[in-house]
Amino acid sequence: MTLFHLFLVAVIQGLTEFLPISSSGHLILLPELTRLADQGQGVDVAVHVGTLLAVILYFRADVALAARGIPDLLRGRIDSPGGRLAFLLLIATLPVIVIGLAFKVTGLDDALRSVAVIGWTMLIFGIVLYVVDQRGATTRETADWTRRDALTMGLWQAVALIPGTSRSGITISAARYLGYAREDAARLSMLMSIPTIIASGVLVGADAAMNADAQMWHDAGIGAIFAFVSALLALTLMMRLLRSVSFTPYVIYRVVLGVLLLVYAYS
Repeated sequence: MTLFHLFLVAVIQGLTEFLPISSSGHLILLPELTRLADQGQGVDVAVHVGTLLAVILYFRADVALAARGIPDLLRGRIDSPGGRLAFLLLIATLPVIVIGLAFKVTGLDDALRSVAVIGWTMLIFGIVLYVVDQRGATTRETADWTRRDALTMGLWQAVALIPGTSRSGITISAARYLGYAREDAARLSMLMSIPTIIASGVLVGADAAMNADAQMWHDAGIGAIFAFVSALLALTLMMRLLRSVSFTPYVIYRVVLGVLLLVYAYS
């Protein structure tokens, strides 16, 4: 891959992973709508690792708390703050792992990789985000997260296996539906992304690593760095904007892009 191609893939992944506009949808569209070759699983995994490091760094206090709680969780104790957070993240992650494996075994994940599917999901779930963001209460905070909420958000997260849905978008929508304030909804969504990205990386990365050569590792390293920087910038900007701005700008982008993709797909 050329440096420009790597930069393009990494920046698209970095900017769209945590914004509610679908990173997977944009990465699928890149080769579909341009003459660029598909970047391959190895680079895909690498840029996801870059975004993973960015969210871990940004929410390092929460990540450290959950990490300290893992030993408690393994001993069956979830009464400590760390053990409770680790347990809730586990609950929230299980649905996407189970359904993701089903998608992979049945080949449904490849069957859904089309411009038309991405157009519809961009449009539909953009409207869903708008409705719940405008009508949802803002009375709950991250500390109010319960097992039922974690499972609900986890089930909504599994819908993001359909390209164009947006993992962050659908989980933020779920949190706003449950009454969480915008910043807290985004915070919970970002924390949920950590075990999800790790699980996805393990599932896909094993095959990619076995077939990797020196050039692929070189490309993967560069892609991960670009993705890390762009993801950290996007995450920082979004969290700051949420103090005074709703999710409407992202909704407008999704709806416009969705309509354009549908026109392209059916013309």
